Amino acid sequence: MSQTDSIKVTMRVEVDPETAFEVFTREIDAWWRRGPRFRFGESGDGHLRFEPGVGGRLLEEQEDGQLYEIGRVRVWEPGERLVFSFRARAFTDGEETEVEVVFEAEDAATRVTLVHRGWDSLPKDHPARHGLEGPAFTSMIGLWWADLLRSLRAKA
Repeated sequence: MSQTDSIKVTMRVEVDPETAFEVFTREIDAWWRRGPRFRFGESGDGHLRFEPGVGGRLLEEQEDGQLYEIGRVRVWEPGERLVFSFRARAFTDGEETEVEVVFEAEDAATRVTLVHRGWDSLPKDHPARHGLEGPAFTSMIGLWWADLLRSLRAKA
């Protein structure tokens, strides 16, 4: 995946790296905000979950049982690193980006660093870009992730 059109967000959470990883993965439905801006089903209230391990999926399940595959786990190193592909609602078959999350001990806490890359593989007029390009687009995506990671910090 290319590093252009990528964002990097860092957040400190007051737990050890293993706990931060567990909250990020196993409790994703509790901290990932609800609503159409953050969830992928039309109602914005589906339930999120990771299937653990390499090859596992990040899924959103709707109340009617319908599943939306957001991505596939590429790296699963508890307490250290998580990498998964990422597809937004507006993506078509074959379109994906990549999210890498690194968990680093920092005193009695953890620095969580998230990099979301690969946006440059999408056309400039892609609906996921909301008509934005360059720094305006990466700023929008960065703020979106920062909002989510603030929720993670509140749950960790």
